[in-house]
Amino acid sequence: MVIVTSEPESVTPQSPTPEGMLPPSTAEAAPVAVPGAPQPPPHEAVLAGHELAEHAVATQEPEPSAEMPDSIEEIEEEAEQDAPFAAPLELVDESVADEDLKFDWFILKVQVNREDSIKDALMRRVRMNGLERYFREIVVPTEDVVEFTKTGKKRVVKKKLYPGYILVNMAVSDESWFVVRETSGIGDFTGSAGKPTPMEPRDVERILRSSKILPEEEGAGVKTTIPFKTGDHVRVKEGYFQNFEGDVHAIDEAHGRVTVMINIFGRATPVEIEHWQIEAV
Repeated sequence: MVIVTSEPESVTPQSPTPEGMLPPSTAEAAPVAVPGAPQPPPHEAVLAGHELAEHAVATQEPEPSAEMPDSIEEIEEEAEQDAPFAAPLELVDESVADEDLKFDWFILKVQVNREDSIKDALMRRVRMNGLERYFREIVVPTEDVVEFTKTGKKRVVKKKLYPGYILVNMAVSDESWFVVRETSGIGDFTGSAGKPTPMEPRDVERILRSSKILPEEEGAGVKTTIPFKTGDHVRVKEGYFQNFEGDVHAIDEAHGRVTVMINIFGRATPVEIEHWQIEAV
């Protein structure tokens, strides 16, 4: 009796199956053979091909992009190249020396009852823009006048000479003209078609003396506010001619007196009366 023993087939060691995973079946592990199909390349050849492809991609130089710049500096350079040249809106001419600037007095039309606040606003804008060299003085023309209360008490107050106007001593340039025109409340320069026209020196001197900016002339006294004008019909409310009526003939603002033509004994007689002693009829 002959006993035939066969050697056990060699078993290829397999990698351990991760915990929780089922090992592939024989049908899934083995590729399906298609009749007449070429044999697949060896596994080593496939790996070598992948390595060559990865090396070629890694060593290939990227093509420069024409749409996306590489840095902020390039973005700024492209913006500067594409943008057209435009001169700044405001340029201070530093080439002209201060002593060579030509200063004149001009009248500005402003909103009524806002003269002082507009003057302050213009001064602030001048300082903010660094244009002090173009401006010397800004004046609201006033004069001192005497007023009397209803009880006859005397007081001195400042009265605006030209409501709705201010004076400015400046050198006209593009910058100074711009800052004046852009100040809220200022309408325009007085003159032909808005063109700045300098004032006459004699008018400037008279206004500045009245505003106490220049010393007053000798003999000039404080005027009195008199609410009457020549031709007004008035009545004397106290004094020797109380209850008499007449027409205003003349007004003395320096002394606060009014000359009234009163009918006395059938004749028109001029009588000088304190302005607060009469009232309009």
